[in-house]
Amino acid sequence: MISRNRTPSRYVYYGLHLYFSGLSLRKASERLSQMYKRNHVSIWNWIQKYRPQKLKASRRRILEYIVDETMLKVGSEYIWLWVAIEPANRQILALSISKERNMFVAERYLSNLIKVHGKHPVSTDDGGTWYPMACRFLNLDHHIHSSYEKSVIERTMQYIKDRTESFDDYFPCRIKNCKLKHVRNWLRLFVDYNNNEIKHIK
Repeated sequence: MISRNRTPSRYVYYGLHLYFSGLSLRKASERLSQMYKRNHVSIWNWIQKYRPQKLKASRRRILEYIVDETMLKVGSEYIWLWVAIEPANRQILALSISKERNMFVAERYLSNLIKVHGKHPVSTDDGGTWYPMACRFLNLDHHIHSSYEKSVIERTMQYIKDRTESFDDYFPCRIKNCKLKHVRNWLRLFVDYNNNEIKHIK
């Protein structure tokens, strides 16, 4: 990745690593500046310019989709974040955001998931009707989370929420009818980092 101010790539990736390891943007920039001086805005800009590889996962290793959604605050508005992971490696298979939560959004999300990874059973919580309806429409087997599946997806969702809580504090949206491009850029980098970390752990 090449940044506009020609920061050496090793420092770009180190700054991103610090941030996604749990530090705030300001703390990450302070740590990075001990080696190469850059401020927190630089790290945010790197996130926006990052173009990770397309999410990949071996179809034969996907046993099912563990799916959930959660609400995030971006600026003055709330959006829905849709997440799908697989139980064997706990990698994130797909993230999507929407301004509504209903059967049509769920069907579109699952349909896009199928296009990339094929048809597999879907595990969700029992809190809404949109998943069962979408699964029936797409001819997918559907069941409620087991205790293990619930634990896995809850840990993933909490980790995502912990890392996105700074959206409203540091990068509020002031544009009316914002297309949320900056949020999608952040999520792409988050997934790439998260899945690579899991690979290294294993």
